[in-house]
Amino acid sequence: MQILSFSSDIDGATRLAVELDIEASQIVRHHFPDGETRITLPTLLSDRVAIFQTLNQPNSKLVELLIAAQTARREGAIHLTLIAPYLCYMRQDTAFRPGEAVSQTIVGSWLADHFDALVTVDPHLHRVKQLREAVPVSTAIALSAASTIGQFLYRQAREMVLIGPDEESAQWVSIAAAAAGCQFGVCQKIRHTDRETTVTLPKIGISGASVVLIDDIASSGGTLMSAATACLAAGASRVDAAVTHALFGGRTAAAMSAAGITNVWSTDSVFHPSNAIALAPLIATAIKDSSPYR
Repeated sequence: MQILSFSSDIDGATRLAVELDIEASQIVRHHFPDGETRITLPTLLSDRVAIFQTLNQPNSKLVELLIAAQTARREGAIHLTLIAPYLCYMRQDTAFRPGEAVSQTIVGSWLADHFDALVTVDPHLHRVKQLREAVPVSTAIALSAASTIGQFLYRQAREMVLIGPDEESAQWVSIAAAAAGCQFGVCQKIRHTDRETTVTLPKIGISGASVVLIDDIASSGGTLMSAATACLAAGASRVDAAVTHALFGGRTAAAMSAAGITNVWSTDSVFHPSNAIALAPLIATAIKDSSPYR
């Protein structure tokens, strides 16, 4: 298999290629003054090609991905895989108001029209149980970074309590705690707006504890900040956070720090200053174990 990647993701693609002992090549993009993009793929493609592109800031990336996928087919790719450590539009999985788009279904179907396989990490799925329901490709691999995050926390060599900031985080915090060898609990959350939430702490010893908040996505940071404030009010000695996908900017990072979060550690699913946890070994193992790539 050959891995192709745009310049924005070439570092992640190269780390994965090293793990797989295969070649990673760069897709060249040229931006015209009118906003259009010219895409150029390497020549002499193998029959099995993977495009590595994490899909944060997705709207322009999806257009480029369409052009690259179609070009790879034209240049001889028979089996085409998308490796998207962060997969966009998975949260919009139902219409809450008349006329509202169900973006998960639309984007998922679009991806399935152009790719045979998908590999992603911690896709934000609520109302569907399997990734293939959202993206109906032949091979859909949804990995979890929870154990990898737990192993990272274990290497910090200090006692800690892991806290999930809401009920949805239970699936990650329990696995991370098992890998880290520590206690965990899960908060109950009430969301008021996109940025305002309140949480109720679990009945677990937080006073004097070093707390690490565990979640899949940090974007507005509201849930993490509410949980951090509650933990510190309950007597936590410090609060850190570990997340799979860091989608927040500098202002949110400053607000998290002001709320008392000492460190935010993220995986490298999205390039971000908080990156501390590599996903290449996790993704490589899954690819090696998947029948289409043996």
